[in-house]
Amino acid sequence: MAEILGSGEALERALALLMEGDVVAIPTETVYGLAGDATNGIGVARIFEAKGRPRFNPLIAHVADMAMAERLALFDPLSRKLALAFWPGPL
Repeated sequence: MAEILGSGEALERALALLMEGDVVAIPTETVYGLAGDATNGIGVARIFEAKGRPRFNPLIAHVADMAMAERLALFDPLSRKLALAFWPGPL
C-alpha cells in the first residue's frame, strides 16, 4: 500500500533508499523521473532494469558543479573548455 509522507520524512526516506542502491521517483517540470546514485553500480543497474533500457543507451547524471562532473566523466581539453563556457546551462 502506498504511503504519504511529510516532506522532511520523505527526503530522509529517499536519501536512505538512494544510499542503499535503491531507486526513487522524483517530480520534474513535466513528468516523474527515476533517480539513483550515479556512483552506485547497483542503483544504476536498477534504473536500467526498471526502464527496460538497453545498456548502450546512457543515462543522464545531474551534477552540482564541474568538480562533481569530473568525478563521473573524463574531459578532454575541448570538452572542459565548452563545459566551463556554458556552465550551468545545457550543452
